[in-house]
Amino acid sequence: MSDAEVDPDGDEAAPDTDAGGDDLVEIVRATGHEHVTAEHASTFELTTDDWLTPAGDCIIGVEADRTPRDFSAAFREACRDAAATITATIAVGEPDGEAVDLADPAHVDRIVGRGDPALTLLDDRSMVGRTSDYTDDERTIFVDADGAAADLSRDLVDALAAGAPVALRLDVDTTA
Repeated sequence: MSDAEVDPDGDEAAPDTDAGGDDLVEIVRATGHEHVTAEHASTFELTTDDWLTPAGDCIIGVEADRTPRDFSAAFREACRDAAATITATIAVGEPDGEAVDLADPAHVDRIVGRGDPALTLLDDRSMVGRTSDYTDDERTIFVDADGAAADLSRDLVDALAAGAPVALRLDVDTTA
């Protein structure tokens, strides 16, 4: 993972500007917070809460505008395919910005996980990506991820700690 977005062919590419009506793409917008440390080694999280304590070392964004319960039924169903690849693109703007431009973010990183038949994606408060295979939680958006909060670019984390806007783009690929 790095500040450069890399497509499956290995070429650098910017994240798409929006979901474009794709049922297998969800975009969640949130904001950073002064207590973002992104030190958790096995998860990352976005929450609708407008606060964060220093103990929340997996949380990378607060005031999320959507939760898993808001995701389309088609997206949730695709995430329940154990062979599905779920890619989380984390795009971060400038700390003084109102929103992150998905076509030209200041920082971008990627975490890739997989789906699981036990995912419910029904939480109405937060979402969690996990490096483990833990699914007994309505917040879990994917499992067996190749990274967590601690693996994110430190420049990206610093921007989040300074209050930068963040957009989480989730893409599900069931063609594997």
